[in-house]
Amino acid sequence: MSTTVMPLLPVRDIVVFPYMILPLFVGRDNSIKAVEEALAGNRIVFLSTQKDMLEEAPGPEQIYEVGTVAMIVRMKKLPDGRAKVLIQGMSKGKIKAFEQTDPFFKVQIEHIEEAEMDSGTPEASALMRSIREQLEKIVAMGKLLSPDILVVMDEIKDVSKIADIIAANIGLGVNDAQEILEVSDPLKKLYKVHEHLTREVEIITIQNKINNMAKDEMVRAQKEYFLKEQMKAIKSELGDGDIKTDDMSDLRKRLTEIELPEEIKKEAFKQLERLERMHPDASESAVLRTYLEWIIETPWMARTEDNMDLEHAKEILDEDHYDLEEIKERIVEHLAVAKLNKKIKGPILCFVGAPGVGKTSLGKSIARALGRKFIRISLGGVKDEAEIRGHRRTYVGAMPGKIIQSLKQAGTSNPVFVLDEIDKLGADFKGDPSSALLEVLDPEQNFSFRDHYMNLPFDLTNVMFIATANLSDTIPPALRDRMETINLAGYTSEEKIKIAHRHLIPKQLKENGMDDKDIKFNDKVIMKIITEYTREAGVRTLERLIGKTCRKLAKLVATGKEFPRKLTPQLVEKYLGCPLYLSEEKNKSDEIGISTGLAWTQFGGEILMIEVASSKGSGLKLTGNLGDVMKESASTALSYVKTMAQQYGIADEYFQNNEIHVHFPSGAVPKDGPSAGIAIATAIISHITGRPVSKDVAMTGEISLSGKVLPIGGLKEKALAALRAGIKIVIAPDANRKDLVNIPAEYKKKIKFMFAERVEDVIDAALLSKKVESVEFFKGSKKQVKAVA
Repeated sequence: MSTTVMPLLPVRDIVVFPYMILPLFVGRDNSIKAVEEALAGNRIVFLSTQKDMLEEAPGPEQIYEVGTVAMIVRMKKLPDGRAKVLIQGMSKGKIKAFEQTDPFFKVQIEHIEEAEMDSGTPEASALMRSIREQLEKIVAMGKLLSPDILVVMDEIKDVSKIADIIAANIGLGVNDAQEILEVSDPLKKLYKVHEHLTREVEIITIQNKINNMAKDEMVRAQKEYFLKEQMKAIKSELGDGDIKTDDMSDLRKRLTEIELPEEIKKEAFKQLERLERMHPDASESAVLRTYLEWIIETPWMARTEDNMDLEHAKEILDEDHYDLEEIKERIVEHLAVAKLNKKIKGPILCFVGAPGVGKTSLGKSIARALGRKFIRISLGGVKDEAEIRGHRRTYVGAMPGKIIQSLKQAGTSNPVFVLDEIDKLGADFKGDPSSALLEVLDPEQNFSFRDHYMNLPFDLTNVMFIATANLSDTIPPALRDRMETINLAGYTSEEKIKIAHRHLIPKQLKENGMDDKDIKFNDKVIMKIITEYTREAGVRTLERLIGKTCRKLAKLVATGKEFPRKLTPQLVEKYLGCPLYLSEEKNKSDEIGISTGLAWTQFGGEILMIEVASSKGSGLKLTGNLGDVMKESASTALSYVKTMAQQYGIADEYFQNNEIHVHFPSGAVPKDGPSAGIAIATAIISHITGRPVSKDVAMTGEISLSGKVLPIGGLKEKALAALRAGIKIVIAPDANRKDLVNIPAEYKKKIKFMFAERVEDVIDAALLSKKVESVEFFKGSKKQVKAVA
């Protein structure tokens, strides 16, 4: 192969092939000098593509070795200093060495002689035919190609020349074109061209498909716009276009502005599009509009930030409520965990206690301490499941249930939500609302609560649910299992006095237009109201009576009359009338056949007097409006006494000749429960043996036929009732010894607690054949039981 030295003209963004005629714009100084050098000689120049087209001054290593020897046909200087040259490719060459790099490149070129190959061979003919078909497809698809290519293919027989001409005219990229240029074998070169043409056909096919889709979409959008404009014009002529358009625009704007979960947003816009296509007078139009309003106004993602200051929360709870330490501690614990774990789920608490002990108001305090919104719904008497889950939209007048309604009212997805009177839920043929609440109050399910009306998932895990109940027994077990139950016992008289001074009196004075400078309530006055005008574990009636007293005084102030600034018990009786209740007192003396029992009610603890008498006859007579359980306790107590008659010195024939009559005073009040068993047995033995029952002793405990004293519930409330009545000693089952932990220290200072395992222990402590000291050992059973103060 021969070599020749000639100027090098680096070109960018194009590969020049042999037999190719094209104009080039030359702007770089060294390139212009290379062109001038060629024109000064034989007009021959070597064209090679630079590897990086952005490089302004490429070095030898940045220029492809294989290029094209070309002739400069003509050159024209341009006003901006550049030159326009027309060149014609002649043959391929390869740079062997750079003879000169400044002021322009001069290289030693080795001419590459390509083997000639006739296109008439079977393989070449097949390739040529396929290439021709592909070129025809490309032209048919709209790509601009020189129409002479197909003619040239018929006239030229050299496969290498045909490959070069086609490669030069189908718009290949620099790398692809350079790859073809460097191939010397004619058939391989033709295969490369065929490969690129095939890929180009695929690209153009996909491109046309995309263009057609875009065009169709554009045509459809234009058509829809045109039709909508026509509809708008028609409706405007009919007089109902502007109002509906404004309404739809307003709904769309509101849906766009609020933050919604993706699933909710998708459904909302779907329903909005349906509404836009409806006539405004269609019946379903109003239903859809109301539904969209509910979606917009429901707080799907709106929430308030919790106040994580633990000391602040404790201060708020202490400020609003006296005592209730267990609940306050639970709320502070929740805040502490939430401070450490941002993804904590809202707790589901159930406050169980008598009316007026502060269950609902405690929910308000918790909301204030956390900095959350407070909402409350009453479930008392609710019988329809739809009140919880809502009605399906197919019903006339359908609306969401109370859960979604309340959340909308709160405007936040994480309020403190009080479910009042959950123990008074009903059920009928319309469904069981307690079953609907199972999903609401289950942390594992309520992340996607679906109201029947909304039919969209709402996340309730951020809501702090607080249920309230007077009794836990009437709450369905499955529902009770999902809640953390906290019991609120009744208040002692001393606690009520403190609550009155801290909360009730200032509140009522303010509501009646006075302040504590005008009126003074002392402890004796409050105690008289508590003992003679109320019978409750809470403070609701106490607050009402304090308010009544304040109103009497406000009347005197408003009429300009003199009024007492310091109340006395006598003035309270004047304002409130005669006392409604006698003081709940113990017996004034030790009596035979009368024992003092302790009972638990939903209003707190009460003392229960049990009287026993006998007459000729036989058997057992019970009076006092007793329930079945209490009747069975009385029968069990009598059977025990009969069994132990000999031990207590009772003749065997006594029960054959005498009818035992057990009476519970206040016969209009229903009574039931097993805890009066030992009190009944004590009264029967006292009556028969003639041993008086100590007036200072009250007792509670279930009795068995064998004489065991079985455990009971509500010891704290019962102890409170004993304290109110002036009882000094409370006898309870030994199994309840553990409950002493829950008894306030002030109770233990005023009451001595004795725990018995058998009825014999109770008899020894309650009947006055022996003196009862603060610490005494019972001798009636095999085991000795120590009295606990």
